[in-house]
Amino acid sequence: MHALIAFIDLTAVAVFAASGALVASRKQMDLIGFGLMAAITGVGGGTLRDLLLDRPVFWVADAKPLAVCLAVAVVLFFTAHVIQRRYQVLLWADGIGIALYGVMGAELARLSGAGPLVAIVMGMMTATFGGLIRDVICAETPLVLRKEVYATCAVAAAAVHIGLVFAGIPIEAAAIAGFGAGFALRAAGIVRGLSLPPYKGRPGKDY
Repeated sequence: MHALIAFIDLTAVAVFAASGALVASRKQMDLIGFGLMAAITGVGGGTLRDLLLDRPVFWVADAKPLAVCLAVAVVLFFTAHVIQRRYQVLLWADGIGIALYGVMGAELARLSGAGPLVAIVMGMMTATFGGLIRDVICAETPLVLRKEVYATCAVAAAAVHIGLVFAGIPIEAAAIAGFGAGFALRAAGIVRGLSLPPYKGRPGKDY
């Protein structure tokens, strides 16, 4: 189980770091900027998760996630130009990341003793916070605030995973199902523009 968690964690960090570095390439940043954006996006959500759960911050306790972020930043600094549609790559990389981190955040919260609802919320926060910081720093409209489903995908990934684990399904199968649900929903948002019904204002009443 610990090996699975470590694998999901590093994979999510790498994917989110790539999305941060791709934003840096669109903003034509230097190598330090690439490293900063990759690190913020890669470990930002997990940092918030660990602080709220009163756990050791994962990249401080073990520097491998930070090393992964910096390695991804260096590679993309020299190769991002070969990707012709970098924004589309960013969307798909981000979609993989939110599904992975939705599962990861929820599972770590569960292991820390959190109940199902708190675990699901932790999954959502883990999956969205790094990307939110990335977009705010780069003066972009945060993906979490756009019309198509985004945070909903992290909730779906976390909820499916936690629901199956509490139902007695093996954790590996629950994690795969959670990732699949979250990523499929995000893919529908990217390809089909799927979104939740927005609030529609109504005229007030005179009393």
